[in-house]
Amino acid sequence: MTQPAKPKKIPYDKIPLELENQLQQLKDRGMSISDDTQAVHYLGHLNYYRLAAYWLPFEKNHANHKFYPGTQFDDVLNLYIFDRELRLLLIDAIERVEVSLRTQFSYHLSLSHGTHPHLNPDLFYSQDRYNRALAKLEKEAKQSGEEFIKHLNRKYQETLPPIWAVVELMTIGQLSQWYDNLKNRHNRKIIADIYDVDETILCSFIHHLSTVRNYCAHHARVWNRDYTVTLKIPNKRPQALIANFNTHNHAKRKLYNTLVLLVYLMDKICPENHWKNNLATLLKKHLINEQAMGFPKDWQQRPIWTNLTL
Repeated sequence: MTQPAKPKKIPYDKIPLELENQLQQLKDRGMSISDDTQAVHYLGHLNYYRLAAYWLPFEKNHANHKFYPGTQFDDVLNLYIFDRELRLLLIDAIERVEVSLRTQFSYHLSLSHGTHPHLNPDLFYSQDRYNRALAKLEKEAKQSGEEFIKHLNRKYQETLPPIWAVVELMTIGQLSQWYDNLKNRHNRKIIADIYDVDETILCSFIHHLSTVRNYCAHHARVWNRDYTVTLKIPNKRPQALIANFNTHNHAKRKLYNTLVLLVYLMDKICPENHWKNNLATLLKKHLINEQAMGFPKDWQQRPIWTNLTL
């Protein structure tokens, strides 16, 4: 069967524009600028191409980049600032989840399998995955500047320090791989039970959060992104959590379900936290259209959100 011909590539013919010309281009396309000096300042520090992701919702015709009447540069900037503050809020929650997961992983594996379960290949399902994860961990330990790692490497003969030390070198993505590769269901279940979820669900949660964390760490847009690595929505337990997710097909790729998950885990890890109130306050402060993030219309009536104190 003949393969269709690939589209012929053309040379990139757009020219770089000075900041003042970038500003004029926005005006020509219908954007209102209340303060030219301020707008030029932001274009000089935030990058026209980066800001373009935030004025995209204001375009009525993406082909010619014409804006809806009344589009303000300040509205675009507000959306950009909101997304930045949202990333910081996400990082705060994911950090706490990551530290908790590291703790549970090292604690339960060490109690069941001794000080160095990570050096026992029999505990893991795929030996190829295990060898890759171990090589990565050995490299991290060798290159680590942490004094506690250097001390343990100097003093003890094992190729790696004990699990409760090396777990501190694992990213949430690496931790996801180690947890998912555990051969014995009991080892996965005893950790997942701490959070009252099935172990397959926890695997999905950790993997998804690792991708969200990477977007945050690289300062990428998160607010209305379509996520390719989605979380698996539980269908058995905990019942109180299930009712909060948005199960409509397109909404599954948006951030709302991630936020539900983080609220739930934060309540498990640190019950006195104010994270969801901070999130709701952020949405209100910037007058955000939550449905672009996958929020259902009745989200504030769903159980996990009903005790907001705004």
